[in-house]
Amino acid sequence: MRVVVAGGSGFLGSHLCEALLRRGDSVCCLDDFSSGPAANTDPLLRTSGFERLPCDVTAPFQVTGDVDAVVHLASPASPYDYQRHPLRTLAAGSRGTENLLELALRHRARFVLASTSEVYGDPQVHPQDEDYWGHVSPVGPRSVYDEAKRFAEALTMAYRRAEGADAGIVRIFNTYGPRMRAHDGRVVSTFVRQALAGEPLTVFGDGSQTRSFCYVDDLVDGLVAMLGTDLPGPFNLGNPSERTVLELADLVRRIIGSDAELRHLPLPVDDPVRRRPVIARARAALGWTPRVPLEVGLRRTVGWFAARPDEAGREGAWFLPA
Repeated sequence: MRVVVAGGSGFLGSHLCEALLRRGDSVCCLDDFSSGPAANTDPLLRTSGFERLPCDVTAPFQVTGDVDAVVHLASPASPYDYQRHPLRTLAAGSRGTENLLELALRHRARFVLASTSEVYGDPQVHPQDEDYWGHVSPVGPRSVYDEAKRFAEALTMAYRRAEGADAGIVRIFNTYGPRMRAHDGRVVSTFVRQALAGEPLTVFGDGSQTRSFCYVDDLVDGLVAMLGTDLPGPFNLGNPSERTVLELADLVRRIIGSDAELRHLPLPVDDPVRRRPVIARARAALGWTPRVPLEVGLRRTVGWFAARPDEAGREGAWFLPA
């Protein structure tokens, strides 16, 4: 297939581009490099079947040639990103989603929306399956991301019902791995960066809040599986193994051999207390399940960061002006 990957130079997008090229697809990467560096996909420019088109999907753009599938990953995704660029985040979920749906519709191509577990907000149902409607503040500091993705889901299903678009949705839970930005505000990259630097690990609240961490290779396998269907979803993609933030901090310190202290800060507003996906539907419909254990994935991630000590000094370096 020829696959358009919007946000293809980001953390997830660059791994997806590589996976598609490995299986013999050609890839057109769309990115404005506002939250993912061009360096993530620079090596792919020498690969047959890969092209990169710098563009902002919230504005008009052109993709020439055949298009068999479109994957929409083009959105700020970390708290650092979407709180610094709230309007850009809302535009990516609204205008960006519509522009990419129109591209897919014109080519009668498969469309996959990368939504998020944030549509569940601070859940009052645990664990979360796809039938849960969520508990989201529409006006809180996280709302620009949460509601952008909820609108993107509604728009995707409207195009499927009203226009006959071959469109589907996956909801991505916490994902980690190589190419995360050291200062993206996510807990894995923050702990790894701080432990490698011998700094105290920043723990919000008492650390009893939980997350479910999926290694990036597993997550990409789920995206590829979704591309191969005509199913609407939504499907949860995440690791159902639930860990507290304190457990994660202890594991990172043990892997690195660090005795760094923990520094507790107030829990951010609307920060989810518990998060764990039910993935029975993805197992049954996509034949997908995560396989990489947390410790194995963390060791790979730590190795990637340890080989790039300059990454820790690049806070905000890849962002467009606010």
